[in-house]
Formats: sequence, structure tokens, C-alpha cells
Amino acid sequence: MSYARISEALRALVFEPDPEEELHQVLDRYYAPDYTHRSDGKTLSREEFADMVARVRSQVTKGAVTVLDELRDGLAYAERHVFHITLENGSTQSREIAIFGTFAEDGRFRHLSETGFDIDVDETR
Repeated sequence: MSYARISEALRALVFEPDPEEELHQVLDRYYAPDYTHRSDGKTLSREEFADMVARVRSQVTKGAVTVLDELRDGLAYAERHVFHITLENGSTQSREIAIFGTFAEDGRFRHLSETGFDIDVDETR
């Protein structure tokens, strides 16, 4: 069985979306029906997460993700990455994100908790 990876999900959802594929199709590929997402102290249901992704997707004109660390142990998952994005208004953002979570039995994400901080473009250690 293959397991979902954050880098692949980010590329398919936001950074390099296939114009022929609907958002819900991408979500179904990477996230279980009972998925929950926790960020900055707030937990989102899968529906709320989908709404957030749609908003972000509409604002990002390009982006890239670099995985720094990634670990899977059974159904437990941890990953650390850096992303760089350019928004519609021309501004850019770079962040380092740490993620901890669990997989559903089918290899899709069941829950992810993330935290992160802004970085300078040259800070990619």
C-alpha cells in the first residue's frame, strides 16, 4: 500500500493543480472522509479544510515545497518542509512547517496537526 505524502498533496492541491481535476477529487486521493486538520490552535473538519484550501488555491499563482524531514511509523506520520509561494498581488511568502499526524487504514491522511513560522528565502535548512 502507498501512503499519502504532504509534498504530493500540496503540489496537487495548490502549487501545481491539474486544471482537469476538481478540488474534491484531489482531496479524496489524499484525505480520508473523517479527516481533521489542526493549525494555529484551531481544528477544522474536512469540509472546513476544503473551504480553506479553495481560498488559498485561488490566491496562489505559484509555489514550491521542499521536504526537509519525513517519517512514517505504522499509521503515525511526521514531516517538516519549507514552502515558497507567490500570491496574486505579487507578494511572496516563505514558511517552515512541522506536521504530525495519523493515516487512515487506506493510507490517506486521517488527522494532521501543523505549526510553522515565516522564514527568509535563504533559510532552507
